[in-house]
Amino acid sequence: MLTKNQIIEMIQQFNQSARLEWLQLFDTTALRRYLDHLQWTMEPRGGQSTWIREGDTPAVVSRLPQD
Repeated sequence: MLTKNQIIEMIQQFNQSARLEWLQLFDTTALRRYLDHLQWTMEPRGGQSTWIREGDTPAVVSRLPQD
């Protein structure tokens, strides 16, 4: 199982604008979900490439950092 820091490093390989400080605000489950989504975006588009959004999240979300 990947550590939180390993997941963050992998996310930053796909999304170089994702700042470490921002990513550290999220728990491992949320980071893993985001990494999975980023990996799916690298697949060629077409019938074989599908991504199924988990039922516990709406199509559009935003997050505010907690102080």
